[in-house]
Amino acid sequence: MDKALALSPEKRTQIMGGAARVFAADGYEGASMAQIAAVAGVSKGTLYNYFDTKAALFTAYVQETCGHYLETVFDRIDHEGDPAGVLREIGQRMIRMMLSDAGLAMYRVVIAEAADFPDLARTFFESGPARSVRFMAAWLAEETRRGRLRVPDAEFAAEQFFNLCQTRLALRRRLQMMPEPTEAEINRVVDASIAMFLGSYGAT
Repeated sequence: MDKALALSPEKRTQIMGGAARVFAADGYEGASMAQIAAVAGVSKGTLYNYFDTKAALFTAYVQETCGHYLETVFDRIDHEGDPAGVLREIGQRMIRMMLSDAGLAMYRVVIAEAADFPDLARTFFESGPARSVRFMAAWLAEETRRGRLRVPDAEFAAEQFFNLCQTRLALRRRLQMMPEPTEAEINRVVDASIAMFLGSYGAT
């Protein structure tokens, strides 16, 4: 039985909030379970009752955070609207998610620790980017089946779209070379990405 499942929603939020703050400030290797417990306002014993190791806690934190953000990105994404409109919703939400404080903090922690802790990097990749691609690929494949798009390789095209939407924003923001982008800046990048994407994969 997964002991984390026994956590009440309130206690889980409390622990995950403490974990997020400590991991963001000290990285994975620098963080300690005692420090996380103190910041979360729980005893060290209570924390270990639910998470045997720091790796288990970090995994749960990554999976839960990524799951929450992906629900936000793909919420109410269906096949009713025109493809350009749906792509715009996905692109705008994805950029906001990646460049949010929580998204940036998690990315920086994972990148900093990837060489020494490859399993944690894999957890992040599978919980976030890989799941996003699968969600997007499923939508693209169905749009192709309905004749609204022409996408021969849905997973490849999904990765292309997400990378197009990071143009001029993601790397600069991650390197702290620019402030939080404005809605106008986000819309400019997303609209240009959609135009290029549909130029290759549009049905007409």
